[in-house]
Amino acid sequence: MSTGVIIVLIVIVVGVVAAAAALAPRARGAMGGSGLKRRFGPEYDRTVARHDGDTKAAERELGERVQQHGSLQEQPLEPAAREQYQARWAAAQELFVDSPRQAVTDVDQLLGEVAGARGFPGVEEYEKQFDALSVHHADHVHGYRRVHRVVDSRTNGTPESQAGTEEMREAMLEARDLFDDLMSTDNGGHGASARGRTGRHAFGSFNRQAVKGS
Repeated sequence: MSTGVIIVLIVIVVGVVAAAAALAPRARGAMGGSGLKRRFGPEYDRTVARHDGDTKAAERELGERVQQHGSLQEQPLEPAAREQYQARWAAAQELFVDSPRQAVTDVDQLLGEVAGARGFPGVEEYEKQFDALSVHHADHVHGYRRVHRVVDSRTNGTPESQAGTEEMREAMLEARDLFDDLMSTDNGGHGASARGRTGRHAFGSFNRQAVKGS
């Protein structure tokens, strides 16, 4: 191989490396900063707060979530499974009046099972499941975190174990948003009808009963 050819090849390689180096920050920028804020919404702010204001650490964590779970394809629910899940939510809602903590426990388990049925990591892998849900349902995932903390605190003795009825009611209300999301995001066009049947309107009686029982 002649010296001229070698020089040309070296120039080409150097050019490719330089181009890759120039594009890398742009790729990282699309996954960080304003891009992550838009994707994660309130979850972005919570993650920053959990990292004591360190935005770089928070964005690194959120970027890793997207990298690991961004390509996940949600699976549709079978009609029979959908009806069963909705019935279980209604039962937990009624149970809340007499046994709010057990109702929250049931909702925590239900959300994990529904998420698993939609193609997210299984209920036995809560942290991984939550991370995946935060990538695809960032606006509503915090409700799942709240009910799970109440349940988890029963064995760990954390401050959430002292959660009052009103706090648990609010956690269930927020968790309901994620439940509705998981029930109504199939590609088959079930969203509007499902939300109309089982959404916030149906939760009105729960609000009144919970206050009465608190």
